[in-house]
Amino acid sequence: MADVNRGNRPLSPHLTIYKPQLTSVTSILTRITGNALLVASLLIVWWFLALASGPEAFATANGLITSILGDLVMLGSVWALWYHFLAGLRHLYWDTGRGLDLETAYKLGWGVVIGSGVLTILTIIAV
Repeated sequence: MADVNRGNRPLSPHLTIYKPQLTSVTSILTRITGNALLVASLLIVWWFLALASGPEAFATANGLITSILGDLVMLGSVWALWYHFLAGLRHLYWDTGRGLDLETAYKLGWGVVIGSGVLTILTIIAV
């Protein structure tokens, strides 16, 4: 077995000294938006089940989803949907072996961030 000096090895950087980079933040946001979309889809399924269950159940579900809180959740869901879609396209592009250099990766990251905001606004205007 190799002689490893375990006492003098440098420690991994901790979050307090690590500077977040655009690529890492967008990667984390992709995972967060994927989970948020799951929660939003469960809310929509609950709304459809309440619709099939009767007027009282539907009134409760519809009251929550059309409230200010529900509107904020649905607005966030629209943004999360566009963000996750654009990030998925970016990953498909990366899977072809292109766009992996740092400059292009940053451009694509900003494209995902700005594009999701613009598409969300356009969706709100269209609806």
